Amino acid sequence: MHKKIEVIEAGYEYLLAYAAQGKETDQAGSGISEVRQTLTNMANAVLELIEIHNTVPVNFSWVLIDDANKAHAAIDLVLTQKSISSEIVDNLNASIHLRALLTDLFLLSEAEN
Repeated sequence: MHKKIEVIEAGYEYLLAYAAQGKETDQAGSGISEVRQTLTNMANAVLELIEIHNTVPVNFSWVLIDDANKAHAAIDLVLTQKSISSEIVDNLNASIHLRALLTDLFLLSEAEN
């Protein structure tokens, strides 16, 4: 579980930096862009968190699942775009759904200590 949390947290930090760059597009040549790869890794980690929710205290698992599903939908929306600009990433970063998931993960990390 900790590895998935690290992927999501590191991805969010990368997205903050990407949003500040003012890029109009993520398309710089052939292959998958770094921002797309980061978002894909985050989306996969979120799905894996949903699958292993039974490792979370029962009274909190429904919160994690709900927030993870919403965050995944937001990430997926960005990934379906033909081009990923800094502006859309900035809006994703500001999304209450992604922030709620991050807060859930921070809370879980502290509760396990």
